Amino acid sequence: MIPPELVEERARLAAVRSALAGMLATARLRVATGDVVAGDRYTAETLGRMLKSHAKELAEEPDGPLYFGRLWFGTAPTAGEHRGQRYHLGRRHVTDESGQPLVIDWRAPVSRAFYRASVREPLGVRERRRYGWTGGHPAELTGFEDERLDTGTAPDTVSRLVAAEIERPRVGPMRDIVATIQPEQDELVRLDLDRTVCVQGGPGSGKTAVGLHRAAYLLYTHRQRLRRGGVLVVGPNPAFLRYIAAVLPTLGEVDVAQRTLAELIDRHPVTAVDSEAAAVVKHDPRMAAVLQRAVRDRVTEPAGPLVVPDGSYRWRLPVESLRRLVDDVRREDLPYGIARERLRARVADRLRRQAEARGETPGAAWLRRTARCRPVTTFLDTVWPTIRPEELLTLLLGDPATLARAADGILDSVEQAALIRPRTSRSAIGRRARSANWSEADLVLLDEIAGLLDHLPGHGHIVVDEAQDLSPMQCRAVARRCRHGSLTVLGDLAQGTTPWAASDWREQLTHLGRPDATVMPLTAGFRVPAAILDLANRLLPELGVEVPVTRSVRTDGELRIRPVADLAAATVTAVRAALARDGSIAVIATDERLSALAVALADAGITATGVDENADGARVTLLPATLAKGLEYDHVVVVEPVEIIEVEPRGRQRLYVVLTRAVSRLDVLHHRPLPTTLLPPSDPGGDGPGR
Repeated sequence: MIPPELVEERARLAAVRSALAGMLATARLRVATGDVVAGDRYTAETLGRMLKSHAKELAEEPDGPLYFGRLWFGTAPTAGEHRGQRYHLGRRHVTDESGQPLVIDWRAPVSRAFYRASVREPLGVRERRRYGWTGGHPAELTGFEDERLDTGTAPDTVSRLVAAEIERPRVGPMRDIVATIQPEQDELVRLDLDRTVCVQGGPGSGKTAVGLHRAAYLLYTHRQRLRRGGVLVVGPNPAFLRYIAAVLPTLGEVDVAQRTLAELIDRHPVTAVDSEAAAVVKHDPRMAAVLQRAVRDRVTEPAGPLVVPDGSYRWRLPVESLRRLVDDVRREDLPYGIARERLRARVADRLRRQAEARGETPGAAWLRRTARCRPVTTFLDTVWPTIRPEELLTLLLGDPATLARAADGILDSVEQAALIRPRTSRSAIGRRARSANWSEADLVLLDEIAGLLDHLPGHGHIVVDEAQDLSPMQCRAVARRCRHGSLTVLGDLAQGTTPWAASDWREQLTHLGRPDATVMPLTAGFRVPAAILDLANRLLPELGVEVPVTRSVRTDGELRIRPVADLAAATVTAVRAALARDGSIAVIATDERLSALAVALADAGITATGVDENADGARVTLLPATLAKGLEYDHVVVVEPVEIIEVEPRGRQRLYVVLTRAVSRLDVLHHRPLPTTLLPPSDPGGDGPGR
């Protein structure tokens, strides 16, 4: 028999669903009639965008769980204005026909108590209720769990329903964590907009989810301030962005830009590959000084006076006056392109003063005409010429003499030689720039030059994930787009896999333009079971960074390490066994090894897709170790760990990443001896029994 209280809760759910349907119908009606009520075309377009966005938000998962918790405040003074009140908390605000709230948005100030109240500090809360749901459409309310905070009867361990939600199989993209946010995570989510924070979080600590939920919280709390610049999420690769793409829409935010860094600075297709030596130099922060000097060296001293015809009269500025104007503008340290226009305006103003001294009254039209006349423009083109980033970089990398002047005292001769391309004549620079092949690092340099020439469009807040892998020059590209905003920097120094990966957050934050930002660790692992995380943690002493060890709160999960004679056959067996259970599956290996495993799985009749493919119903993903970062799967099969270590200089860091992609079960298959670091103290031989 269903308990009366559960019957009451289900009746409330039906009422909330009805109210949401009414809100959606009203929103769609407003979209249909918005152009009629608007007074003009611009207003109609603006109103239409707002109404369509609102309707889209309401339409997201209307059959999903509409709330996950309830707060019941007591009568203690700490309850304040909420004394005796009960609030249901969900992913978005739901009201009835009269406008009374039925569900409170998880980002509202009152919701803070749901995440942070405890027996020690109840924050005025009498009782906290968590709801259990099925995963169907519509989602069914299956039960609830109460915690009495005012009497000290709340459990000390993680709630049963919270644990079930955390451990639920992962099929499809990343989910939000609004029902499971922990106090230390909530503290980070609700930091004010003006705060830049760096979250050092180990595998499964929820740092990515925290960053995305902070973006949603800031948009909810500071929507007007963020309306112009908006919020940007920068991820490490397209696969990662696809994985997280559904989180913000489920939280009611559909207008957040999500880009890889390559997409952010995309000026040209990448059609060239640098040598390792050239790439390292191009990503070095000293290149910023080289480029700045190259830009500044384009400015020359005036060689003669400026003469401007004006009807029957000629205005004349002597060379000494022009030199003072150039020096004054130089000292103002403006972006190059803005400084050029500042110099134009100063020259025109001096000419205006001469005209006024002769009794004339030049107006705005005269000033504009004079500033754009041929003699003034010729003067500017001589002493402060227009710069195009592609032409300047082509000249710099194609002419050893030009590079030597710009890099003198900054780069040594070996580093300069690594940068130089085949020599290009000055007359062919423009033609070469238009047809050049650009590498990924070249695009970073072009972006740096563009930032030296003018201010680039910015954002009110930027979330940067896997930030430990950004080079100093890539960090500067992010910082340029957040001059007047704030950052949420997410990463794990132990997972740094690029040649220029950061080993210290303070240095990385300096490159991001926020040297004084707060660094806050997340050390509780919620996604990766303890046995799996403990295995990966054995690698930490060899990774060359100092990070707090992440300890899992989960005692479930399975780990099997097996020496095998035939890796392909063993992989087929492991995948077939995994398919008998719920959840997503990934086979992770080096690129070369993965090709052979793909053939073996196909021959066995097992459908497996690449990480970039969209195959409906495919549960098995073939994942190169180089693309594993940030992704999670219920069951992971790691094939030949030693090959992952050997294939790249930071192979141990890569293996650390790979081993921590499993959120339920991990199979480690090896034919060659395991890296000794992974062996437990009781197994010095290297090929101990499967476990």
